[in-house]
Amino acid sequence: MIRGGVIVGLLAAAAVQSKPQQKPEAPKEPDDIADVPSKDFRCGKNEKQRYFLIGPRKDVKPPKDGFGLLVVMPGGDGLADFLAFVKRIAKNAAGDGYVVAEPVAVRWTKSQEIIWPTKKNPAAKMEFTTEEFVDAVIADAAKQQKIDPKKVYTLSWSSSGPAAYAIALREKTPVRGSFIAMSVYNKGSPAADRRGEGAPVLFAAFARRRRVQVLVRRGCQERLGGRGGEGRAREIRRGHGWHGPVFPMIKKGIEWLEKQ
Repeated sequence: MIRGGVIVGLLAAAAVQSKPQQKPEAPKEPDDIADVPSKDFRCGKNEKQRYFLIGPRKDVKPPKDGFGLLVVMPGGDGLADFLAFVKRIAKNAAGDGYVVAEPVAVRWTKSQEIIWPTKKNPAAKMEFTTEEFVDAVIADAAKQQKIDPKKVYTLSWSSSGPAAYAIALREKTPVRGSFIAMSVYNKGSPAADRRGEGAPVLFAAFARRRRVQVLVRRGCQERLGGRGGEGRAREIRRGHGWHGPVFPMIKKGIEWLEKQ
């Protein structure tokens, strides 16, 4: 025999179990970028080609020729955790005349060492190169917003720098200029040894070792400037990483690219 109290207890337990589970609240956006919208996109139907499109802010109308597009390839692991920082770049450096796209680096294998693999420096089991990924992001962003093709730039640092070189120094590229910070410059790479219809590149070296600083300077002046391309190197003795007035520095870099 089942006592009434037991039946009531079973019914109460069932009610608790059948209650819909509430989703945890999304973390609150920091106040300084709460007005900066972003959307999570995939290029076409490829789930691995994920990127965030940041902006425009509310009531901002596109310029006559369309927004500029800044493609920010984060350094480090290149993953989505950089979104807040990239939003600050969009707001404080790029400004309302730009929308910003942040591709998310793909982890093809657990042992992958190259964060942003390229055609010349591939990763095991990769299905597309970073060059192809960025091209797809630019094309997809142009479907979401009116983009001025003359103002499509990349911003990269650290691990994403070598991929930005490869993108900028191709014979044909939709990228019209690149700001590459605190990243190595491999003079022996195929991309560094050729200059077709590539875009201007602004190098910023954040290194304490003189050897690295000299290498970046030579790469800029001899490899790019000496072959008909615009190049500029800036050396900052503050060590690896973003230091000092970061957003004004990036803003000046974008303005330099616009003048080329």
